[in-house]
Amino acid sequence: MHKINNPVFLLLFFTVANLAACVTRKYEAPSLDVPTAFRSSADSSSSDRSSADRSSANRSSVDSNIAANISDSGIASIPYHTFFTDPVLLKLIDSGIKRNYDLQIAIRQIDIARQTFQQAQWGNIPTVSLTAGQASITRSSDNSLNGLLAQQFTGKSYLMDYSSNVGISWEADIWGKIKSRKDAALASYLGSREAARAVQTKLVSDIAQGYYNLLMLDAQENITIRSIALYDSSISMSTLLRNAGDVTSLAVEQEEAAREAAAALLPQLHLQITIQENALSELTGRNAGKIERSASLTSMQLHESLPTGIPVNMISKRPDIRQAEQALLQAHALMNVSRASLYPNLSISAQGGLNSYQFSNWFTIPGSLFGLASGSLIQPILQGRQLKTKYEQSKTAREQAELQFKQTILSALEEVSNALVTIDELHKQEDHTARQTIILAQAVANARLLFQSGQAGYLDVLTAQNSRLQADLSLAALQRQRLSSEVLLYQALGGGWQ
Repeated sequence: MHKINNPVFLLLFFTVANLAACVTRKYEAPSLDVPTAFRSSADSSSSDRSSADRSSANRSSVDSNIAANISDSGIASIPYHTFFTDPVLLKLIDSGIKRNYDLQIAIRQIDIARQTFQQAQWGNIPTVSLTAGQASITRSSDNSLNGLLAQQFTGKSYLMDYSSNVGISWEADIWGKIKSRKDAALASYLGSREAARAVQTKLVSDIAQGYYNLLMLDAQENITIRSIALYDSSISMSTLLRNAGDVTSLAVEQEEAAREAAAALLPQLHLQITIQENALSELTGRNAGKIERSASLTSMQLHESLPTGIPVNMISKRPDIRQAEQALLQAHALMNVSRASLYPNLSISAQGGLNSYQFSNWFTIPGSLFGLASGSLIQPILQGRQLKTKYEQSKTAREQAELQFKQTILSALEEVSNALVTIDELHKQEDHTARQTIILAQAVANARLLFQSGQAGYLDVLTAQNSRLQADLSLAALQRQRLSSEVLLYQALGGGWQ
């Protein structure tokens, strides 16, 4: 009681308490320059691109199976089972989530981080060690002090020692070093979870894009086969006209060459289909093989509206951004650990058990009982500037983590904007290309009629047919790109891990 009332003791206590509060610094989220809306095409009006108010206004036009799941986070809050509707695609995604090796590796990393965090939780628990039985013999020089004492007290030139003891040591967390280690381990664990979610988000996107690419290749194969049939029909017609003397053999040869050029596309398409099927098989954790599909590219429905929510909600939704913030939290906690290492370390230890220099008296109680307690307050002074250097490096590492966090957000905003603009511009491009295919289909029919009546040459027919083939192939590619762009927007907003 006398010590508590001592002004010097009270001053020392409050000084230590204030220092402890200043050593470990509380984490403060960095200021972020986040826009209120995503950048998109200036004349885009088909879907929500910016704020929550516009999102609410457009939700009535969203697909019925999605509208019920939209929140202020936009489509990112929609589970992939709702965002995608094709049963074959969903089956592939489910298989990938269960069997993809990259995702399984990321999940194992969560287990490692969780075990590290569980170990860090024991930081405030005293360390206990048990020596069940220890025997030693010491033979000192006869001319040494220990040797003379051994001869004097035991009549022997050697000493026997038998011991069994329990040792306890505990470090007082005065400066918050142990707590900061726990915070760092927790941030690492949470970051590993977000890393696994980021892997899953990318996996879902890769599988969906691969599936759409496969449907595009199927469509281009069918277009090429129809074009070859059209060339065969033209060749038959030109052959009849040549036999009648209305055209030369050059017309037939030119059309046959054009047909072979179209036929040469088929092996290339078959190769690309096989490669894409193998890639999907790998993503889904299966051996290379055929991917069964019943849908066609034209049967895939595009979403009428794709509400994005607001950028702030994207930050809380994207796994890679959340992982970057956990890395920042971990770096901040490790900086606190390094800073606390510069201050005195208070350790308390105790040891007790049985000790005897004769085996017969080893377990004689209370004669062989011993106990020892000690406390130490160690202030590092000169250690080759190691602690100071480590602290300065930890501050720099924290600054790097903060910059990486901001860079991740900046990249995410760019990805969303690119996806939005791509969707809008591809929609316009597809409309023009679709009208082009209709016009060219009519042009091919007219050219064939004119050729039969002698009012057009065979080159006119070849030009029209080649133009139609290229337009049809381009239209299929644009349809696939629009589907893929929706997937990329879904991924960019942080969807796919739910």
